[in-house]
Amino acid sequence: MQIKLIPGNSAGTVTTYYLSSQGPKHDEIDFEFLGNLSGDPYVMHTNVFAQGLGNREQQFYLWFDPTLDFHTYSVLWTPNQIIFSVDGTPVRVFKNRETELGNVDTNYHYPKSQAMRIYSTLWNADDWATRGGLVKTDWTKSPFAASFRNFNAVTSSSSSTAEEALDSNQERSLQWVQKNYMIYDYCADTKRFPQGMPPECK
Repeated sequence: MQIKLIPGNSAGTVTTYYLSSQGPKHDEIDFEFLGNLSGDPYVMHTNVFAQGLGNREQQFYLWFDPTLDFHTYSVLWTPNQIIFSVDGTPVRVFKNRETELGNVDTNYHYPKSQAMRIYSTLWNADDWATRGGLVKTDWTKSPFAASFRNFNAVTSSSSSTAEEALDSNQERSLQWVQKNYMIYDYCADTKRFPQGMPPECK
């Protein structure tokens, strides 16, 4: 999906592009763009839900202004892994580790058994989106209007290319993004998980 985000003051708003199944134990794969005050950067928020359990967020700043032009945000979802990419640059990999961890901790699941639809929305989330809810939506700046275009869904019954590992250049790009632009990783948030980190973080 190509997205051009809201310019100016977008505090309290969330522009989303996500996959989701239905029901209380739903699966979901999220790209969420958290609005900010004019002059402050957007936060790109990613999350993975499986069997209704989320709390697997990673957040990033972008290395460009996402309000000036369209950029391509991609999800490659296979039985083995989920790759989040921006303009072809991988920013996050979430691997299926159910074989390794599923019998150890029932709170670990991988989204693999439910069909998901794709959604694009823009909504008010000023209870949490900007600085933890400290900055509210300024309705005098509305209407807020993000732009979406050129959605392209590709499905394949062949796993030969869809599930191959990142090549060395992609691995370096992933490490570059995570070193320089990641601002939050649930696997590093010891205050949030005082009883122990999620099993895939260990």
